[in-house]
Amino acid sequence: MEVPNLGHNLTSPMSPCEGMIKNLSLDAIQLCEREGNKSQGSGIVEMEELPVPQNIKISNITCDSFKICWDMEPRVKERITHYFIDLNKKENKNSNKFKHKDVPTKLVAKAVPLPMTVRGHWFLSPRTEYTVAVQTASKQSDGDYAVSEWSEIIDFTTADYSTVHLTQLLEKAEVIAGRMLRFSVFYRNQNKEYFDQAREVHGNHMLPAVKDNSGSHGSPISGKLKGLYFSCNTEFNTGKPPQDSPYGRTRFEIQAETLFNPKTNLYFGDFYCMYTAYHYVILVLAPQGSPGDDFCKAKLQALDITNNHFLTCTVDEEAGDGALVFRHAQDVILEVIYTEPVDLVLGTVAEISGHQLMSLSTVNAKKDPSCKTCNISVGR
Repeated sequence: MEVPNLGHNLTSPMSPCEGMIKNLSLDAIQLCEREGNKSQGSGIVEMEELPVPQNIKISNITCDSFKICWDMEPRVKERITHYFIDLNKKENKNSNKFKHKDVPTKLVAKAVPLPMTVRGHWFLSPRTEYTVAVQTASKQSDGDYAVSEWSEIIDFTTADYSTVHLTQLLEKAEVIAGRMLRFSVFYRNQNKEYFDQAREVHGNHMLPAVKDNSGSHGSPISGKLKGLYFSCNTEFNTGKPPQDSPYGRTRFEIQAETLFNPKTNLYFGDFYCMYTAYHYVILVLAPQGSPGDDFCKAKLQALDITNNHFLTCTVDEEAGDGALVFRHAQDVILEVIYTEPVDLVLGTVAEISGHQLMSLSTVNAKKDPSCKTCNISVGR
């Protein structure tokens, strides 16, 4: 049984409990507030004979759905007509104050065989801790409801985006990627002290670090994938990397072929913006067979390195010498994560002539949940 995705059509001027009992179809969901341990309000009465749901189990958790079941006594099953499911973000479990009125705290559904699927992107977000409790209810001939006590409260956490959701993001990003421009180097900006430490402490290597929480809240790589951020965008008029950077005035440059070649796999990681006109695409470069590659194969959408909308590596057929040609999308800012350590000896380190534009940093940047260009119909 799946609770249908009714979206923002749930809002109604009637009282919450009146709305709960009005024209419920087989799968209907409505809003109802909960205070204390028992339902209160017109149309609901207590009835000791109805059993409290026991041994609640949550399973099949995704970024915007879950299955719920519990034990019920066979002798009273036929009397139960509805389930009341109280769902709250864990940080708000002692309060039902929400920013948006159309975010429900209690779901009401016709009683169906368990387990029951609860699905809805308007009240479930990925990677979020929730609490859930359950009541059983029996609709009386006069329209009132007899209800059980509330069950124990169970905690659970929703999942990351699946590959299906990432494919939806990928398709949105492809729409605005723009034409492809040639480039020849990847570059990484940091402060001087970062590179000093790489030389003196890490044996001349830049070491992968766990990705921060920037981008989509449901991204499966945030807080999990280790890598090094690189850029490859170029200035339209010069064809070279820009001389400004948000991350520091010391830059490491490396020939594109060193990190990106036919022995490298390419993955789409995320698409987001930060309340600005700029849109960012996160890509992952992983040497074939590396731990990072294994992680990405299970979590991300693989891209053809010779034919995609963001970053390509092809053989220069005209030159006839097997040289590789690299291109990047013009209309999005690419953030390329390389999953392995990089030796500084493979490139050059120098100071850029421009400025450190801190306002453009994407470190732990939160995605704009209202942008229609880069959001999909699941939790942001």
